[in-house]
Amino acid sequence: MSTVSFVTVLCVSLLLLIFMILKLKVHPVLAMFVVAAGMGVGFGNTLLETMGLINEGFGSTLTGIGLTIILGSILAMGIQDIRATDSVANFFNKLFRGKNMELAPALTGFFVSIPVFSDVTMILLAPIASKIAHLKKISMSTMTAFTGLGLVLTHGLVPPTPGILATAITLKADLGFVIFWGLVVALVSFFGTWLLLRKWTEKEFILPLDKFLGGEETRADQSEVAATIEPAAEAPLKNDTGKRLPPFYLAFLPIILPVVFIASSSFANIFLEEGSYLQPFFATLGDKTVALSAGVLVVLILAFMYKQNVYESAMKESSDEVNRDTPFMYILVETWVTRALLVAILPLLITAMSGAMGNIIKTNETVEALAISIANTNVLPILLPYFIAFAIMSAAGSMTMAALTTAAIVVPMMPILDLSPVAVTLAIGAGTLALSHLNNSGFWILIKFFNLPTKQGFKYITIPTLLASIIAIVTIIVINSVGLI
Repeated sequence: MSTVSFVTVLCVSLLLLIFMILKLKVHPVLAMFVVAAGMGVGFGNTLLETMGLINEGFGSTLTGIGLTIILGSILAMGIQDIRATDSVANFFNKLFRGKNMELAPALTGFFVSIPVFSDVTMILLAPIASKIAHLKKISMSTMTAFTGLGLVLTHGLVPPTPGILATAITLKADLGFVIFWGLVVALVSFFGTWLLLRKWTEKEFILPLDKFLGGEETRADQSEVAATIEPAAEAPLKNDTGKRLPPFYLAFLPIILPVVFIASSSFANIFLEEGSYLQPFFATLGDKTVALSAGVLVVLILAFMYKQNVYESAMKESSDEVNRDTPFMYILVETWVTRALLVAILPLLITAMSGAMGNIIKTNETVEALAISIANTNVLPILLPYFIAFAIMSAAGSMTMAALTTAAIVVPMMPILDLSPVAVTLAIGAGTLALSHLNNSGFWILIKFFNLPTKQGFKYITIPTLLASIIAIVTIIVINSVGLI
């Protein structure tokens, strides 16, 4: 089909998706299925071929992220119930002296998301961000904007995150320079966006999810909540029952352990020689399922160490079914696994259906033709890979897929662009930061785990990442213009 027809069908499909969800209040899973079916037929496929592409995309996405989201949800429930979130809140209260606490989960996510898929990190940080938001009276709009921003920046710009790593390898860019300058660009983009938007995100107050607060009264009068918080930098954020809290290093261990495992595998692939006997070992540790299972195992051990906290949380969740005589293993299954599945099921289905939409788009050969036609314009050379990645990300919703597709398209253009592989790699990464919207799995995970309505998702996810993307490409242009990359 022609490029004009492709763009027309794509734009109409995305507008229809937004209309169905926001105006007609159609469930996102059903809306994406209907739009994906219409898009496939509009692209010239038969209905049977379209259903095949939807099934393929849905199934492959579910295979890739299903256990990851479920295990991450169990881990999130666990660190909440052992009161690890209180310990983390205490640590960051001292570190930031009780000010700008939205930076705590944001900067944690910034570094954690380098080796880990950002969707996983969103789930891991949701209970911590919710706890800090509740105790310090911070709107979840602010928490979502900057936690989500910290996650996607390093996910899109800093290897060994898979998308940017594979892009650097495809373009034969020096990984050391990509990591260094990727961190520089990501930090500039993060703090630039934070400084510009932090007051704006505070104008609307959104409460955190009750389920991440262990049954606390999140709708209590905020002045009463504030009265329980000691303002001094050294004072801990005490919980209401005086329960014994795990120390910070134990509270953070279930989160950091999967990160270390996955990171070790990524760096092993870079630094170990091909065929090294250590590669299978690190590959096993770095498997997302293995790494998150290790985190779940650690949190289970901590649960036995802090049974009182788990019992208290369970009784708040199920006051009619759980008491001190209830078997502990029953509590773990009922209060962790059951709640985790309830939390995970909707993001799981929405993510899989967004994968189905992405599969219909990426299998259309016009995507490449569209990118090549853009390259024939008189745009500043470094903006070409940026806009190609920007367009593919906006349409398909996958940062990794957008980066890899753009890299494949840009490879034959490299002699024409006359740019270093590092500059092109970072420009592609900057392009994948935007636009994050309804067809992106991270968008849905953030709004569901951080308690945002869909309309607010556009405000506090799409706008910050778009601004960060613009700041990132401007920073890259400046660095490139002075000959540093």
